[in-house]
Amino acid sequence: MSIRGVYFDFGGVLVRTEDPAPRARLAERLGMPVRELERIAFESDSAALATVGKISVEQHWASVAERLGQPAVDARRLSDEFFAGDGWDRQLFDFLHDLRRTHKVGLISNAWSDLRPVILAHGFGESFDAMIISAEVGVAKPDARIYRLALDKLGVAAPEAVFVDDVSDNVEAARAVGMQAIRFTRPQAALDELKALLTNHR
Repeated sequence: MSIRGVYFDFGGVLVRTEDPAPRARLAERLGMPVRELERIAFESDSAALATVGKISVEQHWASVAERLGQPAVDARRLSDEFFAGDGWDRQLFDFLHDLRRTHKVGLISNAWSDLRPVILAHGFGESFDAMIISAEVGVAKPDARIYRLALDKLGVAAPEAVFVDDVSDNVEAARAVGMQAIRFTRPQAALDELKALLTNHR
């Protein structure tokens, strides 16, 4: 069966922390290890609520500021500092843009309420036929429902789709609903594997 739909994750794949220094400086200023700072940002109760759209990204960062003993007015600055070392992989975005000529391309991301505006502001909205963002649909990976939503959105069957993600649980969950999936570790390795898969399933 041919591959008709290709889905990518966002954080850790299309956008990655290329320079750890800004986050390390922020953690040092706050007097804590980087891992603890990341845990508060990504694994706290407010992060979980924001991921499924129960609170806004602004409410989440206000909660982070409170946890860190910082004034609420500094929440936006904390967020900007935290993500200052992140870089957008333009090679991958160019690949997605070109891939849309022959395949349907989707995003499946566990992300907060600001992801769609951020993608559009950076000019990458045209890289996708559909963006399935957990905060917008109220369900997050590895829940099977988000994959089924994504398949329905592009009108492809699970065996006709492939998903690229950097988290093992999310890759296995995609396979469990019948999709093919690639674990992202390095950009070129993922691209090579995906291209080979697409060639073998024309």
